[in-house]
Order: sequence, then C-alpha cells, then structure tokens
Amino acid sequence: MDVSETRHSRVLSSVFMFQGCYFVISGVWPVVHIASFIMATGPKQDIWLVQMVGLLSVSIGLTFLVAAIRTASLPILLGYSVAASFAAMDVIFVSKGTIPAVYLLDAAIQAVFLGIMTYALVRRRRQSKN
Repeated sequence: MDVSETRHSRVLSSVFMFQGCYFVISGVWPVVHIASFIMATGPKQDIWLVQMVGLLSVSIGLTFLVAAIRTASLPILLGYSVAASFAAMDVIFVSKGTIPAVYLLDAAIQAVFLGIMTYALVRRRRQSKN
C-alpha cells in the first residue's frame, strides 16, 4: 500500500471513528437521561421506542468504532445506509411538522458523514486506477 492509499485509509477510518462516537453518545443520551433528551428534542409518545432506537444507535456506533480501531474492513454499506436513513427521517418528519427543527442538526451531521465517506471512497478509487 503506498503512502497516498494509507492516508486515505486514515481518513475513512477517522470518519468511522467520529461517526461511531456520535452514534454512541447520541444513542446513550435518551437511555441514561430521557428528561434532558425530551427537553432538547420535544415530547415523545413512546419512551421505550426512543430508548430502543438509542440502543440500536449505540450498537451501530460500537461496530464503527471497533472496525476503525482494529483497522478491519470498514462497514461502508452500514455507514451509508444508517446515515442516509437518519438524515431522511429527520428531513421528512421535520418537513411534516412531526418532529421539531432541532432534528435538522442531526440531518446536517449525517450529510457530513455521507459527504466525507463519498469523498474518501472516490479518492481511493481514483488512486487505485493510477
């Protein structure tokens, strides 16, 4: 592996480290302190469902962190699908008035993850062709 490819791998691993940390932190929050989560994001009907999504986020985040730390194959499809799913739900349900606009902050963060992953993968593909 040449230096440019190693640098690219570090970029992609870094994306997964940050994305993993984000998912773990945002997932743990409604589980450990639902009151502050509701204060920040608005009222919820099904607390158990919010906490279940939180635990799923933690699971995904831990998967990203372990893959990045171990320099194992990164779960690219999972990274894309999770970020796209969260972003889509944020935008759709904010636009319908179902959830408050604060969720657009999450959509923006997910868009950043998608953008950096795409940049890193395109860069890697171009470098491998040269």
